[in-house]
Amino acid sequence: MSTQKIDLKLYASIIRITQIYLGPAADRFIARQVQSHLHKAPDQISKADLVMLIDWIKLAMSLLTEDSDIIDEYTSQLHRLANPPKAKHG
Repeated sequence: MSTQKIDLKLYASIIRITQIYLGPAADRFIARQVQSHLHKAPDQISKADLVMLIDWIKLAMSLLTEDSDIIDEYTSQLHRLANPPKAKHG
């Protein structure tokens, strides 16, 4: 049994970001990427999976658009989910 923590907020955040770029196709797009490349159910994704998922998303998006600025913007937002900015103290 896996010890990875299931993070439904993470999946919802991925979908919310993806909707900016793919609209209503976001959920289906992410579900397909997770199932096909990570071999798990979409709601089973964890932060540990995010870097590999982003690599697959970048590849898939490059087949949909040649606009590298859009792809970089999208994947940068996803990377922030994996590495949220640290709070500044004092």
